[in-house]
Amino acid sequence: MSVRHWGSGPETALLLHCTLAQGGAWGPMARHLRDRFTMIAPDLLSHGNGPTHDASCDFHDQATAEAATHLPQTPTHLIGHSFGAAIALRLALDHPARVKSLTLIEPVLFCAATGPGRAAHDALTADIPALLARGDKSAAARIFLSLWGTEPFDAMAPALQSYVTDRIWVPVACEPALASDTAHLLPRLSRLQTPTLLLQGDRSPPVIAEILTRLAKDIPHARYQFIPNAAHMAPLTHPQLTAAAISRGL
Repeated sequence: MSVRHWGSGPETALLLHCTLAQGGAWGPMARHLRDRFTMIAPDLLSHGNGPTHDASCDFHDQATAEAATHLPQTPTHLIGHSFGAAIALRLALDHPARVKSLTLIEPVLFCAATGPGRAAHDALTADIPALLARGDKSAAARIFLSLWGTEPFDAMAPALQSYVTDRIWVPVACEPALASDTAHLLPRLSRLQTPTLLLQGDRSPPVIAEILTRLAKDIPHARYQFIPNAAHMAPLTHPQLTAAAISRGL
């Protein structure tokens, strides 16, 4: 299965998951929104049973184009988390007539952050490309999950470890778009007229606050909420609170 469906609500919502996950990760949160939305959650590029990346294409370009195939022609609520939130933002900028509202849960748009949080993030992840270059995918995964995961790599079941290491190259492949803004998202933020909800766990890395502060400043109709006692993986660890924040914000 490459696309999950939940709910029977009167409005449609497209849910875009984070790096190293798959569409089914939305299940716990979706149960709390099933009366409001009819939800679609695809496996994104090179995740789950989603399409395979074409190495001749920029990863983020192709991931965005693939996600757009699931975006209905009629105005739809668009909800994204982390990597999926950055794609959701890009879709809203590229297809404004097809997006009724935009919910960005901790988008990892690092180019929007310029303070000490960004510097700390870059220092912590600096070794990942070199580790991947010499084939040490487990070490790269340990670093990545220490920042963004719900549990340490070594505590994961072997099947999940394998799933993660098979895809740990994805964050590096996203670097041009997310760290250097090759998709030119930042200059277009002020044009976004879509009602936008920005969500952050109050225990997330400081770089997330820097990103969302910039987005809240530049997006005209943005609202900013915190999810209490949550970190980056709030849709999985705090699904009811995340769903409640979305319901309040839209």
